[in-house]
Amino acid sequence: MTEERSGKKKTQVSFTIRDEKETRHHSGVSSIVYDPGLDRVHSAGRDGIIRTWSVAKGQIRFCHTMEHHTDWVNGIILTSHGKNIMSGSNDCTVKLWNAQKGFVMSTLRTHKDYVRALAYSKEKETVASAGFDRSIYLWDVQTLTALTATKNTVTTAALTGSKNSIYSLAMSPDGNTLVSGSTEKVLRVWDTRRYTKTMKLKGHMDNVKALCLNFDGSQCLSGSSDGTIKLWVLGQQQCILTIRCHTQGVWALAAPESFHFVISGGKDCRIMYTDLRISSCISTLLALESHPILSLCLSPDLTMVWVGTTDSTIKAWGLPSGDEDGSEEYSHEPPLIEIEGVPAIKQFAILSNKRHILTKDTKGNVQLYDALMAIKVEDLGQVDFEEEIRTRTSQVFIPSWFTVGLHTAMVTIHLAQDENIDCLGSWVSAKDQNLVCDDSDADQKVNLGRLLLQALFESGRFSTNPGHKFFSIPGHTPVYITGEQGKSNSFVLMLSNFLTSISIWVLSSWLWFTFLLN
Repeated sequence: MTEERSGKKKTQVSFTIRDEKETRHHSGVSSIVYDPGLDRVHSAGRDGIIRTWSVAKGQIRFCHTMEHHTDWVNGIILTSHGKNIMSGSNDCTVKLWNAQKGFVMSTLRTHKDYVRALAYSKEKETVASAGFDRSIYLWDVQTLTALTATKNTVTTAALTGSKNSIYSLAMSPDGNTLVSGSTEKVLRVWDTRRYTKTMKLKGHMDNVKALCLNFDGSQCLSGSSDGTIKLWVLGQQQCILTIRCHTQGVWALAAPESFHFVISGGKDCRIMYTDLRISSCISTLLALESHPILSLCLSPDLTMVWVGTTDSTIKAWGLPSGDEDGSEEYSHEPPLIEIEGVPAIKQFAILSNKRHILTKDTKGNVQLYDALMAIKVEDLGQVDFEEEIRTRTSQVFIPSWFTVGLHTAMVTIHLAQDENIDCLGSWVSAKDQNLVCDDSDADQKVNLGRLLLQALFESGRFSTNPGHKFFSIPGHTPVYITGEQGKSNSFVLMLSNFLTSISIWVLSSWLWFTFLLN
């Protein structure tokens, strides 16, 4: 809902139409981490879901999902020797997860805008988070894992002084040095012991989108949207090497702590291997992806690199053995491992009955969804999208009562009340909507938005009320309530029939919906 008649804050209810078990990514994979203890890969992306895969002996087995974010997950970090994961998202939160069982342990709402980058010190068990609010926060992992329902106060140290949105972070293993990259086109170096900025490194001509620090924090690799990779010696405050092996922006870097090579990728879809031990620093093309590269992760034995792109499929490519002669003609093999994703939904049309939605994905497949019942009705295959719209269009006027979002590449329904749309403004015949039998004597008028809200918030989910007699919503449907402040005040109410993240604000919003439904 938005603007209430009583003048309370604006509120919106949203839910995503999805399968009960979402085992594959639907959109770009923005972060990948490897757990060497369990031979597991954790991946996160633009569908808002973190997934865990067992990759022991090259055999892929899906383990579980971690679902609590309401928008893109931009980064994940493995902490506590693989026991926990921390994630940062466009929903403005940082979350701590139990990595092995897949449940959320804490949600940190300190950031006021998108959280774009995370960095980790394995010696101090400290995680840094940063994003579009230009602030960097330091989190003690041991403190976060000790939080309980009664002991839930968190303190954090902040590093301030960045003038632009922060896109990248890197932290030395000892946790004393932190480097940030931003649209300011510079690298800022911070002393985390004194919470001060120690230097600003200039040289890039565009956004600094990727950073790596070596084993002692003395050297830093940076990748920029200007298409270059730079190697910096922090003690000398200067760039000692510029690598120009990409034709477009560099968005991801991966390097061992020894810095004897670096893997890079970005907008030009090229995965490049650069041997930093060779004075000429010849770069070798490892593979050419079909989509721009978002994330890179080295295997612990340095024999392969896991690659996430703006597509939903994850691939692992083999690396040179280390005794190659630096030839640019290194012949790469096909990917060693491939975890196939689901085609992203990129186009939709709300049909004239203001209930059904046609969608089209990146492979040309067309699907039919029912917004009222929160289900996918039918896979129509690779048919003509526009012709399907014409065929299913009827001469009937029904007011619009919902909007559709595709930001996670899945169908998300938004219910609101504002100057543009009223989710309680559509009254229709129950017979016309096939909600009652055609031979029924009474032609009852029903309000579509009211029926849907009742099904979402009643029917045994959040209350003991029976809801209504017409239909029910699948129990795995996630419901989100977003307040006036937007994503920073967004709450997940339901996942697999589990009530979570309830606050006074959420309860007051819920009471408001109950008022509207009565």
